[in-house]
Amino acid sequence: MGRWISTLTPTLCRLLTPRGTVDALRARRQTWAAEKVKAGQVYKDEDLVFCRADGSRLDPDVVSGIFERLVRKSGLPRIRFPDLRHTHATLGLAAHVHPKVMSERLGHSSITITLDLYSHAIPALGADAADRIAAVVDGLG
Repeated sequence: MGRWISTLTPTLCRLLTPRGTVDALRARRQTWAAEKVKAGQVYKDEDLVFCRADGSRLDPDVVSGIFERLVRKSGLPRIRFPDLRHTHATLGLAAHVHPKVMSERLGHSSITITLDLYSHAIPALGADAADRIAAVVDGLG
């Protein structure tokens, strides 16, 4: 396997996560534990949250295909699986989540990385900043 180059911090980030996501991950842990016992000696423990029944890695193309079918079935606008991270960052910034918070959620080692990668995706932030500054200046007069 090739060497990974990442903007993520070396330690695992703990994030505030919606209750539904936590519940789904707990249910997945129970399924995973049962799969591990069932596979016995042939289980390849790579410490993965989502894997095949024998513990081996899922094929990324298979995951993307399943995701595309689920999106199509749900009636949501088309989005590719790899775009979810970018969408999460963009929606967070558009909702005025502080860039430092988004940086931590994304696991970036620096807020600069987050701003360099994602602030361009929300041109309205510049106009909003101008309006907010004008409101402060107008309030001083």
